[in-house]
Amino acid sequence: MAPCPSCGHDNPEEASFCNACGTSLSAKEIAREQRKVVTVLFCDLVGSTALGESTDPEALRARMRRYFEDLRAIVERHGGVVEKFVGDAVMAVFGIPVSHEDDALRAVRAASEMRAAIAEHGLEARIGVNTGEVVVGGEGETLVTGDAVNVAARLEQAAASGETLIGAETRLLVRDAVRVEPVAPLALKGKSDPVAAFRLLEVVAGAPSLARHFETPLVGRERERQRLWRDYEDAIADRTCRLFTLLGPAGIGKSRLVADFLERVEGAADVLRGRCLPYGEGITYWPLVEMLIAIGVEPDSVIGTSPPETQLAFRRLLEARTAERSQVVVIDDLQWAEPVFIDLVEHIADLSRDAPIFLLCVARTELLDVRSGWGGGKLNTTSLLLEPLGADECDELMERLVGGGAFDAPLRERIMTASAGNPLFVEEMLAMVREHRGNGEIAVPPTIHALLQARIDSLDGDVRGVMERGAVEGEVFHRGAVAELSPDLLRPAVESHLATLVRKELIRATSPTFPEDEGFRFRHLLIRDAAYESLPKATRAELHERFANWLSTHDLVEGDEIVGYHLEQAHRYRAELDGSDAALDGLARRASTYLAAAGRGALERGDFNAGRSLFGRATSLLPEHDEARLALAPDFADALLESNYNEAWDVLSKAREAVDPGTRAHAAVSMATIRIGTGHASSSEDSEAWQNEARTVFEESGDQYGLARYWWSVAMSFWVRLRVQETVEAGERALAHLERAGERGARLRGTLRSRLGSCYYNGPMPVDEALERIQALGTGEHGLLEEAWSSADLGRLHAMKGEVDRARELWSFGRQVYVDAGLLMSAASFA
Repeated sequence: MAPCPSCGHDNPEEASFCNACGTSLSAKEIAREQRKVVTVLFCDLVGSTALGESTDPEALRARMRRYFEDLRAIVERHGGVVEKFVGDAVMAVFGIPVSHEDDALRAVRAASEMRAAIAEHGLEARIGVNTGEVVVGGEGETLVTGDAVNVAARLEQAAASGETLIGAETRLLVRDAVRVEPVAPLALKGKSDPVAAFRLLEVVAGAPSLARHFETPLVGRERERQRLWRDYEDAIADRTCRLFTLLGPAGIGKSRLVADFLERVEGAADVLRGRCLPYGEGITYWPLVEMLIAIGVEPDSVIGTSPPETQLAFRRLLEARTAERSQVVVIDDLQWAEPVFIDLVEHIADLSRDAPIFLLCVARTELLDVRSGWGGGKLNTTSLLLEPLGADECDELMERLVGGGAFDAPLRERIMTASAGNPLFVEEMLAMVREHRGNGEIAVPPTIHALLQARIDSLDGDVRGVMERGAVEGEVFHRGAVAELSPDLLRPAVESHLATLVRKELIRATSPTFPEDEGFRFRHLLIRDAAYESLPKATRAELHERFANWLSTHDLVEGDEIVGYHLEQAHRYRAELDGSDAALDGLARRASTYLAAAGRGALERGDFNAGRSLFGRATSLLPEHDEARLALAPDFADALLESNYNEAWDVLSKAREAVDPGTRAHAAVSMATIRIGTGHASSSEDSEAWQNEARTVFEESGDQYGLARYWWSVAMSFWVRLRVQETVEAGERALAHLERAGERGARLRGTLRSRLGSCYYNGPMPVDEALERIQALGTGEHGLLEEAWSSADLGRLHAMKGEVDRARELWSFGRQVYVDAGLLMSAASFA
């Protein structure tokens, strides 16, 4: 069999195109390198040395050939790939070339069958199964590499004869389909910490890896319930066949809605139910066989020697049964059905007459990929796409699932955001939080990751490439950026591939940030994350840098921070792969420059929390004693001062060791201003010396901004000594230098205006005149913090006039602004 590189469907070796999706099989492209989660199986014979000693070599060779052929057949029947045979050991991988949501269960089922097959050969073996992230493909290779492979091999080595050990993540992924018992954590070779492992006791036949819990009341689907019920009532009342298709992604609530419907139907109609299987041999009519056995009909009496015979026989059976009772036929997972079985369903819908038959088909939207005209042109059909739950409905669902459990509001909000209204995702995230109580962070459960990875792997290679490039930009991305990041040959098709992703309900259109471009948003943030995480780190680094280059040519609000982030990510991934990469220094300096510019912008806006973060990131990219890093010290210290005086002082002290006299001078004037502002009277001589040193350097270099900072420091020294007139004079000189400094210094300009306002309030000036002078400064035009400070001054003046309510309003406004900006020390001065 030849697996399709796009959807994974098994095709005959002679096929030129995939029978399921039409992808060309004749020119298989070289597998590109990608990161993905797979399940790895190791199986090794026990006692093979003694067997070789007691068996004729020719006979042993034939016996081992049969053994390997049987094991390969088992692995491939479950959708796995035999990676290699080494001696008498077998390594198999489940999840390449295409992932399936049940790869872990496939591997465990294969392990169980292998153990039985080996016993039939009169041999014994030990097996290890583990799930984890690996790197696959690249340059025509199928080799998988990663810690998950090593752990699987170690589990196999730790297993006893005839025993299968599975890893912790594998157990999570198959928890409802197996019986296991924990073993003592294993100290495995090459692992620093003990590894959890479980002994496989039984694989429950036919059980899903994740059982659905239908006992939870249905939430937020009343409109869909009524629509489904009305169609059923029409089929009964009109004695017609109705085809109702319930569509939606995995976990959206299709099965729960069907369960609710069947509860209402119970006793009023016969219910026949069959499930389409994702893989296996002889599964074409598997759902039909399930239905026939359930009602006591021999399958061979209905399944004929040709599709038309089977269609006719089953239709007549259903029509005959409607003489007694109405028939409800439920077919689960129709997207996995073989084309012949889909033809059978359409035959019933098209040709049944005078028979109350309700065909309820449950499918993911992938059904429309294999049968795009499903239900089209039929008068007796309805298709209903289930949408995600709304915020209130998600909250209600969590309340019902948690019961009496205590989950704080921020945790609920994070789950609501991460789940994006998917009920299964909500349930799994709550379960993970309950099991792993920690810092409240939301991790993606492996069950959800498996669903998303399988969905992404089903995409055509070029369509997937477009989605991955969108994921580099983020949850919201643009057609122009995707085209820029795409290979030249792919660019003409970007628009059509984006339309395919919209049709597949993976992305949706949204308002663009850039004029004359098209904006898109991932329908689910977890889909974006899964697509992004499949990219190798080297590819991520390249695409982040290219996107930053593209974005830097666009005029964008807060563009410095976004460009800096993408350069920072490019640097991060290159550093993780090769710390000696020659490109690292240039990337670090570019990223630091943009992040520092964003930090200054944050300080200008009064957002000191963001400023601390941005300057922290900007400095961490550069070596500790790098001149560019030391030059950031004054601004970084300003951002730190409100929350961490000691760290701010330490940053400035290191900058005093810089080679550049300008850097030393700016650090000196900052240290002087801090000492003056915090009331360190004992160090006034040091402060004056720092000021004079800085003034000399600034005057010699013509640094107008530096001189403005110097005169502001002098103004502060007068202010703390209650010399109001001298404060005004120094402040005005500082403003004059700022005017000559150009755009730089907006934050200092606002601070000076605020201080002048305080001088008017504190000086020997009549109250009404002081009010006029402060209002004449027009401080509200220059920033919220400046307005807040002036508001406090105005509040004091109104209090002097006896206007207490107005004074309290102005004072409270000013204090709250400083609290919101993270300036807690300044806010405390309002107390």
